[in-house]
Amino acid sequence: MSNSRSKLSGLPVINDRAAAIDIGSRFHVVAVPPELCDQPVQTFQAFTGDLERMADWIVSLGITTVAMESTGVYWIAAYEVLESCGLEVIVANARESRAVPGRKSDVSDAQWLQRLHACGLLRPSFRPSGDIAALRAYLRLRERHLDYAAAHIQHMQKALTFMNLQLHHVVTDVTGATGMRIIRAIVTGERDPGVLAAMRDRNCRSSVETIRAALVGNYQPEHVFALQQALALYDFYQARVDECDVEIERTLTMIAAQNPVPQQPLGKVRSRTQQPNALSFDVRILMYQLAGVDLTQIHGIGPYLAVRLVAECGTDLSRWPTAKHFTSWLTLSPGCKVSGGKVLSSHTRKTTNRVAALLRLAAVTVGKTNTALGAFYRRLAARIGKAKAVTATARKIAVLFYNAMRFGMQYADPGADHYEQRYKERVIKQLHRRAAEFGFSLQPAEGVS
Repeated sequence: MSNSRSKLSGLPVINDRAAAIDIGSRFHVVAVPPELCDQPVQTFQAFTGDLERMADWIVSLGITTVAMESTGVYWIAAYEVLESCGLEVIVANARESRAVPGRKSDVSDAQWLQRLHACGLLRPSFRPSGDIAALRAYLRLRERHLDYAAAHIQHMQKALTFMNLQLHHVVTDVTGATGMRIIRAIVTGERDPGVLAAMRDRNCRSSVETIRAALVGNYQPEHVFALQQALALYDFYQARVDECDVEIERTLTMIAAQNPVPQQPLGKVRSRTQQPNALSFDVRILMYQLAGVDLTQIHGIGPYLAVRLVAECGTDLSRWPTAKHFTSWLTLSPGCKVSGGKVLSSHTRKTTNRVAALLRLAAVTVGKTNTALGAFYRRLAARIGKAKAVTATARKIAVLFYNAMRFGMQYADPGADHYEQRYKERVIKQLHRRAAEFGFSLQPAEGVS
């Protein structure tokens, strides 16, 4: 331990007024430079009063910057209290500070983190501004309500199956117009298959006769009660989703009001298909004023996805100097593990990044379209597999989003044929170069362009 301390003492100190906190669920351990006070390591409880005392003590020592690790959700309260006191707070990735020399304890963790921060060896994790963080919180809460509602959709389907009502086989979605009319009628006491089938929406693909046959069932009271309970819970969470939409619209309007209204009018909707679980208000207008460009023109990015991307990444993407930095943060670019000049691994890191997950879902969807991105996905999927093709396509969408948000790029799809033509020209150019290396020349066959 003495050798490691002597090595640490030789590191140049960049932040001489830097502190660090080892975050815990019940108490926090704070370490400050030893020359500032007699007790450079102190412990504070996690109560709000103790957090305020901790902030006052740190400020009284002249500390200007504080580092902490993102331990669960316990760091958020300490972060907000310290930030309100005018301190620069850095949330560091535990992957960069886990190599604690010697025995591991809360005190040694805080001291090691403080030393790394004083020497400028910690990179701050991305945290958006307050208004974007509020928008993100509302959207994440909305997603949680949708997940809970989805569980009760399964409960409704299970109750219908117990009653041998094959509704899910004759309608595409039991929560659609036809399905919900029939379920609500069953809950209110309707049992006649003919009356229930007559509630069919005109856009339903199944005929009235097919739906009538599927609704002849065994209406046991306990199963009807289970259906009633599941429907009530589903409606409850849908009401909470509507309340979240109100707050999301209010927050988006407040954020968008900070930017001038674009002079160019908003273009036409690229796709008129109603997205499932879409927001209850027209979000394209607000997003156009907020971003300055129409993000929905990028294939794979719809209005709802555009809002979620902005809520997770913010509106100022200059935090990442280039698109490569941005895709590396998303863990959509190849890894780089090199030792002795030999590449040990180039696999992308496993991550829980929400933006990366959203972009991967968008890549799967865009792979089915007749667009340049769709042709790119299908070409890679045939050559290296679907999993890698999803990652590569998600990275392309991320680059387009980055360029649109930071530089105002207007996206125009060149089309799948244009991509295939460029791919053909690139392959022919490579073949000519390889043939020239071996002393041959390629000539086009007669009748083949």
